[in-house]
Amino acid sequence: MPIARPAASVTLDGFELRVLHIPLVSPFTTSFGTETVREVIVVRALTPDGDGWGEIVTQAAPLYSSEYTQSAWDVALRFLAPAILDARTLAPEQVAGVLEPFVGHRMAKAGLELAVLDAALRAEGRAFGEYLGAVRDAVPSGVSVGIQADPAALVDRVGGYLDEGYVRIKIKIKPGRDVADTAAVRDAFGAIPLRVDANSAYTLADAELLAELDRFDLLLIEQPLQEDDLVDHAALARRLRTPVCLDESIVSAKAATDAIALGAAAVVNVKAGRVGGYLEAVRVHDVCRDAGIPVWCGGMLETGIGRAANAALAALPGFTLPGDVSASSRFYARDIVTEPAVLEDGHVRVPTGPGLGIEIDQVALDDFTVERTLLRR
Repeated sequence: MPIARPAASVTLDGFELRVLHIPLVSPFTTSFGTETVREVIVVRALTPDGDGWGEIVTQAAPLYSSEYTQSAWDVALRFLAPAILDARTLAPEQVAGVLEPFVGHRMAKAGLELAVLDAALRAEGRAFGEYLGAVRDAVPSGVSVGIQADPAALVDRVGGYLDEGYVRIKIKIKPGRDVADTAAVRDAFGAIPLRVDANSAYTLADAELLAELDRFDLLLIEQPLQEDDLVDHAALARRLRTPVCLDESIVSAKAATDAIALGAAAVVNVKAGRVGGYLEAVRVHDVCRDAGIPVWCGGMLETGIGRAANAALAALPGFTLPGDVSASSRFYARDIVTEPAVLEDGHVRVPTGPGLGIEIDQVALDDFTVERTLLRR
């Protein structure tokens, strides 16, 4: 399902990049560590017809990904943004080609591309969801629950999210915090839609342990092995009844094609930052839909910028499972947009205004900014 009607070209005058430190409402713990403050890069594309906004979803340290804030900041300012500005006038669909000579750095590329897209679509008065091919005006919202102090604390936290109306629960697991945690949630809440996310914390030698999770009737187990272990994921999938979902392994539409061919993925988590942008995310969606593989939209603790873009992506027809597009209040007491995403009857609305359909809260943006650079052509 390629983009039906490309966006118009924009003339770029410059980019503004900011590093933000936004406090989380509660610590978020995975096998990679614990975050209490979200460090993120916000991108503003400057054009004669108005600005566009993007978000680079790296973290402070290279624990989830080889990309991290300072590496993204450096490569964006030294190489990626100047290359786009050298083109001067271009359509958003051309950004990936301009940046292709630079190896890797998909999250940085995705944030810059999104800012250009937002600027172009705002100038046209066209919504991001319409541009991508969204078929729903709201998407079912799931919540990702980090590792808690103990199973009882996990049950308390999950109960709170169910009371708020979330339609699907995902819990983080790691060795020593897997079977007992999953059992506690299943025993407490019965047949709720439940999945687990290992964030690459296991190896194929743990197959027997992971098979113990089969008895909990999970929707899926997400990324149990290392990101480059496609062959081992295929071997593990043959030993589990629980569907194996790949996250970190899927870095492009080509990677999705390979994983499906190997039998390594029964489900795919699509994260635009991880695959290099929302246009590549659409291509991943298309590959999976054509192969009959369900997809869902993962999250990276995005601000209101990325959250609006994710809602639009998750409204595409192949996104048949609830994703991580939660209300802003799940992570932030204060967002950087004037109308943060809210939960309505278990769903988050897809913005319908021009571009991403959000407006920036300039005061909040300034309050959270710890570093700022303006790069002009």
